[in-house]
Amino acid sequence: MGGFADIGINLPLLLAFIVNFVILFGLLGLVLYKPVMKMLDERSKRIKEGMERAEATKEEYARAEEEVKRLISKAREDGQALVSQATQIGERLREEAKDGAREEAQVIIERTRAELDEERDRIIDDLRREFVDISISAAEKVIKETLDKKRHRRLIEEALEESATFKKN
Repeated sequence: MGGFADIGINLPLLLAFIVNFVILFGLLGLVLYKPVMKMLDERSKRIKEGMERAEATKEEYARAEEEVKRLISKAREDGQALVSQATQIGERLREEAKDGAREEAQVIIERTRAELDEERDRIIDDLRREFVDISISAAEKVIKETLDKKRHRRLIEEALEESATFKKN
C-alpha cells in the first residue's frame, strides 16, 4: 500500500469514492435516468402524434379545399344553368304574350268587323225604308192620289231585292 500513499492517494478513501460513485450512479439511474427517459419518450411520442395529426389535418384541409372549389364550380355551373333557363322561360313568356296579344287583336278585329257588318246591314235597311218612303211620297205627289202604302212598299222592296240580286251575280 505504500505505492499509492507515496503519490498522495489514500486507497480506502479511493475505494469509498468509487463505491459512492457506483451507488450514486445506480440511484440516479433508478430515480432520475429512467423517469427522465420515460418522460422524454412520452414527450417524443406526443410530438410524433401531434405531427401526425397536423399532417392529417393538413391533408384534410387540402381535401376540404378541393371539395370547396368543386362545390363552388358546381354552384357556378348551376347558377349559369338557372340564368340560362330563366332567359329561356322569359323568351317563351314573351312569345306567349305576343301570341296572346295577336289572338286578342284578331278577336277584336273580328268582333269589330261583325259589328261593322251589322251596322252596314242596319244602315242599308234604314236606307231602303227611307227610299221606299221617299218613293211613295214622290209617287203620291206625282199622281196626286194616295196609293196603298203596303202594296207600293212591297213593290219597291221587290224591285230593290231584284237589283241587289242582279248586282251580286
